Amino acid sequence: MASDTEVRKYIAYWFQLGKKVLIRNGSEALLPKSVIAGDRYSREFEECWEKIISPDSGDCYLQGTDETIAQLLTPAWEISPCARCAMPVVFHQNAMPPESCPCNDLPNWPNTEMPQPRSPVSTKSQLSGIRDRLLRTGGE
Repeated sequence: MASDTEVRKYIAYWFQLGKKVLIRNGSEALLPKSVIAGDRYSREFEECWEKIISPDSGDCYLQGTDETIAQLLTPAWEISPCARCAMPVVFHQNAMPPESCPCNDLPNWPNTEMPQPRSPVSTKSQLSGIRDRLLRTGGE
């Protein structure tokens, strides 16, 4: 089952590659200029997310997909990495992965020479984790 957090991450990753989310049954497109602001999602991304999950927005789709965001938030859907590009893709639980990845219309993707989409990172917690691992292994 795809959680709210996983679906937000899915949308954030695809926004970072320039994919839009179509809302109001395709009459409006959302694509924030910035997705990450330090250790959290940007305000612009959060505003887009609020529009995406608002009942007033009607059916909302990631560009190049058929499933609505509302469908993805139900227990019938899962999110896993694409075998071709490692980007998150959705598939119906108990079914085969999708025939094509949303990246199929992105020129030059996958591209291992450019930074990959990512989630916000808390530098402080990352450094604390590294310190803790070093302290654990240093005593052996």
